Amino acid sequence: MVPKRHEPRPQRVILPSVSAVPMSAPPGWPVAFRGSAAIASGVVTVALRGPRFVRLFPDTYVRRGAEPPDLWLRSLAAYRYVEGRGVLSGHSAAALLGADCAPADAPAEVTVPGGGQRSHPGLRVHRGALMADAVCRCRGVVVTTPQQTAYDLGRRSDLVEAVVAIDALANAGRFDPADLLALAQRSPSPRGCRMLRRGVALADRRAESPMETRLRLLLVLGGLPTPEVQFPVLDDVRRRVVWLDLAYPEQRIGIEYEGADHGRPERVLRDAGRYTWLVD
Repeated sequence: MVPKRHEPRPQRVILPSVSAVPMSAPPGWPVAFRGSAAIASGVVTVALRGPRFVRLFPDTYVRRGAEPPDLWLRSLAAYRYVEGRGVLSGHSAAALLGADCAPADAPAEVTVPGGGQRSHPGLRVHRGALMADAVCRCRGVVVTTPQQTAYDLGRRSDLVEAVVAIDALANAGRFDPADLLALAQRSPSPRGCRMLRRGVALADRRAESPMETRLRLLLVLGGLPTPEVQFPVLDDVRRRVVWLDLAYPEQRIGIEYEGADHGRPERVLRDAGRYTWLVD
């Protein structure tokens, strides 16, 4: 859900409406784009603030959908807003990289060098220079790399969410979480270095979902031994294997996280058969 605005309501501006056959569409059109670019290219001929588009940031619009803009769409809009001056970072970069690990109310995030760019409702701006190897192009936009994104998110104050981010990005980016410690050596006295070390020590790139990571940490931070992750249960007779989210093999204990979709009747029956086989 997009956070409520606290800035004064802008005056309604009447802009040209959408033409039937645009001659030259602006970057991001019609998903997330700059309003001024849409006007200059001649693809709009009615009010952009009408029923077809939603203004998220100054001069930045997205196509209106049945639901409020999610983090993915807000991140694309944030990129258009700072395009040429900044890149997507934090949870926005993670979402574009296929490692969506953000809380439900997370704002879009960008990193820009120096000052001059302020945050807006729904947009978090980080200021700082990034090295050339810390950014990459993904899905048509520029984002921080999986390693840099994990480094940034892994230094935040919430240990559980730091590990969730490291797990998700290490899985998507296929890197060893320990590689993040080398990034810390490139910055003199980086903030959050202690949190990063704790997060790396608890991370496991084999985790396949944020909730699986949270379940593992619930056990470990509660004082139990670290469980095996993605543990295979083999049946040589049936020649099949079932992977458990978490397991204590010596105790013959398997632990799994079941999302809301497992409450559907067909999933209940399927899961019941799977667990009966596992007990056998």
